[in-house]
Amino acid sequence: MQNDLKISFIGGGNMASALLGGLAGKLTAGANIHVVDINADALARLRQQFGITAAPQIDDAVAASDVIVLAVKPQQMREVAAQLRPFIRRQLVLSIAAGIRGADLSRWLGGHGAIVRTMPNTPALIGQGITGMAALPGVSASQREAADAIMRAVGATVWLEDESLIDPVTAVSGSGPAYVFYFIEAMQQAALEMGLTVEQGTQLAIATFTGAAQLAAQSPDPVSVLRERVTSKGGTTHAALTSMEASGVKDAIVRALRAAAERGRELGEEFGKD
Repeated sequence: MQNDLKISFIGGGNMASALLGGLAGKLTAGANIHVVDINADALARLRQQFGITAAPQIDDAVAASDVIVLAVKPQQMREVAAQLRPFIRRQLVLSIAAGIRGADLSRWLGGHGAIVRTMPNTPALIGQGITGMAALPGVSASQREAADAIMRAVGATVWLEDESLIDPVTAVSGSGPAYVFYFIEAMQQAALEMGLTVEQGTQLAIATFTGAAQLAAQSPDPVSVLRERVTSKGGTTHAALTSMEASGVKDAIVRALRAAAERGRELGEEFGKD
């Protein structure tokens, strides 16, 4: 545990709470973590749960931090950056906001260059997330290591050499849990319509997704091979997949992810306008 690493969070919502759960007492002591949020109840809960310090507004503890994690909504980022700017020294700044480009954030922070853009996803809440990460040129090797250690507290990390790839990452993994939940909902609906109870359909659908995902993660074979092994020609699985192909399900999913990536790019342009 790096007991001397001082981390400040601007925003104390769900993703910040997930990161705190992975960091406090592990990567650094809870007393070295400071959270800024206007929600007094949230701060009280985080103090009690993780032993952190907290404040309702950006203060000198933020200025003294090694790392500042910006865990606020994208539409709040410009205002938060303006409030943060007087407290910026040489800290590493981690942004977990979708659509906010590094160059715009740097400009709002007075030209600060030590910025890492990240795109985590909600399984981070149970330590099973994955985060896409891109560093601006002003990030040092040690800061990159610190950024990686922080995000690995809640799951795996994938580093990108081109920041523009954050938008595809947002489409694939950032938004991805919603696609999985959507498919599970469809399986639950089908189960109910075919005579199974709500509880049975839910148990079967969720366990199938969990097991298949773990098999894909642990198997040395590509997922296409795993799919083929389940699909006997003329069998039940073949009938289901043939129906999906006829309905253009795969193409629809690819188009959906492209739409999500394009929306991420549009958000960057919208939020970055002067």
